[in-house]
Amino acid sequence: MVKHLILWKLKEELSEEDKKQVKGEIKAGLEGLLGKIPGLVSIRVQTECLASSNADLMLDSVFTDEEALKGYSVHPAHVEVADTKVRPYAQIRLCLDFEQDGKSVS
Repeated sequence: MVKHLILWKLKEELSEEDKKQVKGEIKAGLEGLLGKIPGLVSIRVQTECLASSNADLMLDSVFTDEEALKGYSVHPAHVEVADTKVRPYAQIRLCLDFEQDGKSVS
């Protein structure tokens, strides 16, 4: 199993209301990919953060293997969400991908 984590900081010029709307659209778009992309085991977007956070939202996803993750990155359904819901509003993106054993997928 491969874990794919992303943290985003949204653009500063967005109002709090705009950020709330953007986060909802990102969550719906990305979580809506489950069942559409081969090898995508789970996908969750965390949009509610504590005040101590310095990121606005997080993607937490699991893939069967590294090849499935590579396929996800170029899959048309993912690219559409990334190009229309994420990239136009993200200021900073951090990514961490790692292999994990099948015993602790959470």
